[in-house]
Amino acid sequence: MAHALEPKAKTLAEATHDAPYGLIGDLDPRLRIVMACLFAIVTVALGSLPALTLALAVSVSLLLLSRLPIRRTFKRMAMMDGFIIFMLVLLPFSTPGDTMFTLFGIAASWQGLWKAVEIALTANAAILALMVLVGTMEPVTLGHALYRLRCPEVLVHLMMFTIRYIEVLREEYLRLRGAMKVRGFRPGTNLHTYRSFGYLVGMMLVRAIERSERILGAMKCRGFSGRMVLLQDFALTRRDHLFAVCLVTTCIGLLIVDLL
Repeated sequence: MAHALEPKAKTLAEATHDAPYGLIGDLDPRLRIVMACLFAIVTVALGSLPALTLALAVSVSLLLLSRLPIRRTFKRMAMMDGFIIFMLVLLPFSTPGDTMFTLFGIAASWQGLWKAVEIALTANAAILALMVLVGTMEPVTLGHALYRLRCPEVLVHLMMFTIRYIEVLREEYLRLRGAMKVRGFRPGTNLHTYRSFGYLVGMMLVRAIERSERILGAMKCRGFSGRMVLLQDFALTRRDHLFAVCLVTTCIGLLIVDLL
């Protein structure tokens, strides 16, 4: 079962983006994964606002090098920020320190505000770097790169099939919901609604098992032996080494700024 790597293949970051991803797209996938993990670890280790601001600037620079659509990428980051916005808003009120203002008798501290800013900068810098370096890979390429980095093959296969069939399960869910609406189902806060959604989840699991058995049979008919063969091999180039040296140097510089 072979997969050819093509510039127009669908990627994790943008399924409809047809242009090559600038200098980032030409780098070795293994190197991109390692550098993304290194940058994320260094960013999480930072504790000062100047260092975190520089880390976010580095992530934005990588975004510009990748030629990803800036507006759409920032919208995706905003979706991630929506998960932590409540924590960031509550931190000034839950962290003791110098009072900044009082709301309904509850004091908000400056220390909590700076902590919220630190968390926001850390999360956005790390996520943006991961989106640029790893999110621009085609899922099959990502799987093979992880396998070449000695990740367990079973976990790599699970990740690849999960990425591939999330959309399939979503379409199956929409078909089942459409069938329920045609039959007059209207959700509400009652036992019938809860029971109907339980049946919906159960039916999705049953159909997912049936589909997985059909897929496994089809793969075996095509000679699948438990290993996916990639037609294009990975090789480090001078550009990869130069990028690695630059990013490692940048990470060291961020740690030095954080210590000052």
